[in-house]
Amino acid sequence: MAPSGPMPELILPDWIGAPAGVGAFATARTGGVSMAPYDDGSGSGADGFNLGMNSGDAPATILHNRLLLRAHLPSDPVWLQQVHGATVVDAALAAGAALPPAADASFTSKAGVVCVVLTADCLPVLFCDAAGGVVGAAHAGWRGLAAGVLENTIAAMQAAGARDLLAWLGPAIGPTRFEVGADVHAAFTARDPRSSAAFRPVAQQPGKYLADLYHLARLILADNGVRRIAGGAFCTASQAQRFFSYRRDHRTGRMASLIWIK
Repeated sequence: MAPSGPMPELILPDWIGAPAGVGAFATARTGGVSMAPYDDGSGSGADGFNLGMNSGDAPATILHNRLLLRAHLPSDPVWLQQVHGATVVDAALAAGAALPPAADASFTSKAGVVCVVLTADCLPVLFCDAAGGVVGAAHAGWRGLAAGVLENTIAAMQAAGARDLLAWLGPAIGPTRFEVGADVHAAFTARDPRSSAAFRPVAQQPGKYLADLYHLARLILADNGVRRIAGGAFCTASQAQRFFSYRRDHRTGRMASLIWIK
């Protein structure tokens, strides 16, 4: 039985033709028991829905929030130790591990197994195939995108039998708030010159750009055969009363994006 508490806000993907047998949502920062600076953003200093165990929040508080989350899921999520890399794991196998595996994406073809990633500006990408037989979740900050986390997730899902993949781009920092340096610009344009369209130079700051994670992700997804791509209309940094943002607040909580086969 889940502990008593507020009702978390759950953001449902606006999939383009997703199968009925797939469950998925992302959380916001509201509806939990965390106190400031992990609160709900309303100014109350309380009711935050922080799910990040390494965020600095009290572990007991995070566990309480995770129990509130569990009430909306068929099983405990398969948490990852996210390292901004490109490793993908089979969530059904990782569920039995003593410690969360060091990985930034997971997939499953087993019903009831919940894939999850945590974010607070990085891009969460949820995947399913049109038949509803394989699902996946990827943590895609700029380092993960450049390293190939989306390509690796797609390949792992296809190896598990997925065909005709769909993707949903969850809450991430938006293109007007994500300032990066020349190193990030070079990391993407060197591998794909078309990526330059995702960077806008910052006025009077040579070597500084505003980067569009959503645009970069769409390029990669389309190049890897994903045609039905939804989401991408959020900005964690500018929507302070709805989302945690590391860029905005530094000391902050984490949201979860989750998917499973029913």
